[in-house]
Amino acid sequence: MIAAALGTDPVRIAQAVGAAVAGPAAESVDQDARFPAEAFAALRDERMLGAMVPQELGGRGATFGEIAAVCQELGRHCSSTAMVYAMHQIQVGCLIRHGRTAPFLRDYLTELTAKELLLASATTEQGVGGDVRTSICAIDQQGSRFRLIKQAPVISYGEHADGILATARRSPDAAGNDQVLALLTRRDFKLTETSGWDSLGMRGTMSLGYTLTADAPIEQVLPTPYGEMSSQTMLPFSHILWSSLWLGIATDAVNRGRGFVRSEARKKPGTVPPSALRLAEVVARLQTMRAVVQGGIADFERNMDDVEVLSGLGFALRMNNLKITSSTAAADVVRDTLGVIGLFGYKNDSKYSVGRHLRDAHSAALMIANDRIYSANASMLLIHKDD
Repeated sequence: MIAAALGTDPVRIAQAVGAAVAGPAAESVDQDARFPAEAFAALRDERMLGAMVPQELGGRGATFGEIAAVCQELGRHCSSTAMVYAMHQIQVGCLIRHGRTAPFLRDYLTELTAKELLLASATTEQGVGGDVRTSICAIDQQGSRFRLIKQAPVISYGEHADGILATARRSPDAAGNDQVLALLTRRDFKLTETSGWDSLGMRGTMSLGYTLTADAPIEQVLPTPYGEMSSQTMLPFSHILWSSLWLGIATDAVNRGRGFVRSEARKKPGTVPPSALRLAEVVARLQTMRAVVQGGIADFERNMDDVEVLSGLGFALRMNNLKITSSTAAADVVRDTLGVIGLFGYKNDSKYSVGRHLRDAHSAALMIANDRIYSANASMLLIHKDD
């Protein structure tokens, strides 16, 4: 095990797993659009899926900042591995922060750490126009159990997940935005594929569409309304962890640009290659992106237990702007790095290739579309007073 040599630091473990396992398999994962099974086998061996779970429940008790750094490190080697890991930790975060007081959910967190279970998410639904804060499907309670049928256009890595957290209306007669989040274990749900995943990038996430059918105990519905979970946990976890892995993608691309420029400089000692100027510009933009992401992490960690701040418009605007800024910067940095490297960055069989990075980075603006976020910001700014 890697931890035997590196200790229990999750960031160092992620660096090692990325370099030794996820990175070497990244091209195959991308080409075959397959789940990064070897990377997750290694992460399970190192007890990294339950890393954020508190120690009293068997986890590492890793901080949120450490999990963000893990996503960044994995993103430097395999974008799909990093995205799956981030999406898993978003679900774990919801259980830790909003389900730990419920006996079943607390026991499930212990089971998750013991068995290194992988969680997926079913928050999108056909017919709501991409609005995750509205549901058509509903919790249909029948005695001590409930049934749920959800038409989900995307459930990333659903076939490989040990559990799914799904949003739904509280009851069949509830309003569309009166939502809850339900934990569905592997024994509770069935997935029927409705669409495939032949995508431009992030191919290893296997984000297929499904009809999700579930029959589960009512105690598996989280007690906190989803609207509260969304603002206090889902929103910041998603935008920060996604931004962290996008930073990892951009960082690795720029590192390839550095390597190329240095190789050019060695050909003519004592001269500065023309591409060095472009590299300096790209590095400056990367450093700006890193500062923005680190600022978002610090903002959340500073306020993570302050419900009033987390539920406020000011915090939502800052998190939304983090997502917009980092998703745009990631694609821009990689694209401009391609300009630094030139043909060798364009060729897929070059060690300086950034083609996969560019394709993966372009997914960032589509994950909760930036236009939708700008629209939400515009509405909030009509009533929000400047901090």
